Amino acid sequence: MSEHARILVIDDDENVRKGLALALKERGYVVDVAKDGKEAVEKSEAAFFNLALIDIRLPDMDGIELLTALRDTIPKMIKIIVTGYPSLENAIKAVNKGADGYILKPVDMDRLVSTIERHLRRQQEAREYSEEKVKEYIETRAKEADRP
Repeated sequence: MSEHARILVIDDDENVRKGLALALKERGYVVDVAKDGKEAVEKSEAAFFNLALIDIRLPDMDGIELLTALRDTIPKMIKIIVTGYPSLENAIKAVNKGADGYILKPVDMDRLVSTIERHLRRQQEAREYSEEKVKEYIETRAKEADRP
């Protein structure tokens, strides 16, 4: 799945954006970047992303606010907070607002990629399960319709 998964990296630090994007592209992901929340929302409205890496401190909104905005554009997108300012309060808020993960800066790429892969596997399994349930439902309804 990783060679086709689409990731949006949202960080106001250009070096972080470029570094994460390059490292993830080298691992086969399709990556786009956004410098702030507004750009992230616009990009998520225009294209599908499997996963977003969200800096907690952005110039126009905090990452916690962005979790909700992104949930409204792509409900099933995985959202991982990436922060250099960890706190228990932020972690709790992030989880309560729908974050799927919480990673500390400086980013350990092996840990990040492991987290991304785990979440993408779960996302794929959920999609396959949903598709199977829809297929079963359609087959059942078709059989019911064929009965006299």
